[in-house]
Amino acid sequence: MKTHYLAVALFFVMPLLSYAQKEAPLKLVQTIPLPDLKEGDFDHFAVDLEGHRLFLTGEAQGVVEVFDTETNTLIHTITGLKAPHAMLYRADAGKLFVVDGDASEVKVYDSKTYILLSHIPLTIDADSIAYDPATKYLYVVNGGREAHTPYSLISVIDTNSEKKLADIKVNFQWLEGMAVEQGGSRLFVNLTSNGAVGVIDRNSRTLTTTWPMPPDTRENSPLNFDQADHRLFAWARKPPRFIVMDSDTGKVIASLPSVPVADEISYDAKNKRIYIAGDQFIDVFTQQDADHYVHLTKIPGGFRAKTAILVPELDRYYLAAPRHGNKLAEVRVYAVAP
Repeated sequence: MKTHYLAVALFFVMPLLSYAQKEAPLKLVQTIPLPDLKEGDFDHFAVDLEGHRLFLTGEAQGVVEVFDTETNTLIHTITGLKAPHAMLYRADAGKLFVVDGDASEVKVYDSKTYILLSHIPLTIDADSIAYDPATKYLYVVNGGREAHTPYSLISVIDTNSEKKLADIKVNFQWLEGMAVEQGGSRLFVNLTSNGAVGVIDRNSRTLTTTWPMPPDTRENSPLNFDQADHRLFAWARKPPRFIVMDSDTGKVIASLPSVPVADEISYDAKNKRIYIAGDQFIDVFTQQDADHYVHLTKIPGGFRAKTAILVPELDRYYLAAPRHGNKLAEVRVYAVAP
């Protein structure tokens, strides 16, 4: 009987031991120092593949930093923002949409000249976004806690006309990450104040379903979507956990301990890995199949380095580490190993 249990244990452990002997899933290849930035968080990245640029919002600094992805250098700084959060870069329109939370608006820039073109008014605490490339609609979370209302809004913006079309009223005070279903009508959103994921019908613009997170977790924040396998990836702050849910039923598939202070989940479909950036480390999980997930390793990151982006076309993972004491702010560039 003991021999049987040992064999079963080795069956699960050996693949991980074999993996550990290979190259790490992320290899640090360069850092881009940002000596002019003071202490304070970053929030989100956006990428311009054709133009070889990477955009990064300095939430505490009121700036958007622009990098060249070929030379890994800082090439421009957009100033004049109050608290920039999420961004959308539209290559076909040559425009950069930046959610400026404390200004209660989306700012629209010419992506070549960086000139501010227009303002799209919202309410206070505008933050997370999701984008539907089929309709060119941008969905933006705003209102709620900072607006002192018992509900939040998800504003629908037509990025062609640069106009707000509607507000979806959601009777929860705190919303976070969102994900759009391609080829369908669903919008998934973290109902952070209530520890649940909401499903919104984008056609009727109503909340249709609410799925609870595991009962021992609270404050789910980032969200990502593996549509091919019908899986939602979430992260909860208290306690820090990586959570996988069935996107058809809301059933919790997996719940694994994770790095604290996370704000991003990246899904690497090619290598079947999930990266979660947080305080001091990047957690790397492997997706063995749609129902089974294993923690692979921790990659050194930085203090409150919770802002990251996976760019699969470049086989690169970028991590923003804020200034901390004598340690300068920087962007860490990792090569993604197969």
